Amino acid sequence: MISSFMIWLILGCMLVTIIPRILPFIFVRSIRLPEVVLKWLSFIPICIFTALIAEHLFIHTTTGVTIHWMYLAVLIPTVLMAVWTKSLSLTVLVGVLLMGTARWFF
Repeated sequence: MISSFMIWLILGCMLVTIIPRILPFIFVRSIRLPEVVLKWLSFIPICIFTALIAEHLFIHTTTGVTIHWMYLAVLIPTVLMAVWTKSLSLTVLVGVLLMGTARWFF
């Protein structure tokens, strides 16, 4: 049985999560951004992608840094898909499916 407090807590968390993700899009939609800002914003997806990958790809050990080969095996076709299609949605979908498959078997 879920208490009403828990439901309100979940709804509050949902609201707090949605507001910072939706409001900027609503605000930016109504104004024209300078070309410099658009160019700068175009680098954000690749920066996030790199940060997420580097966190898991490189393993810090007592002898130094090593590569997690399973993540590298998933990274290569995912990057190729990104370069080939230039579609963020398709790239994420391929990466998630490949990682799920790799974790299932290894």
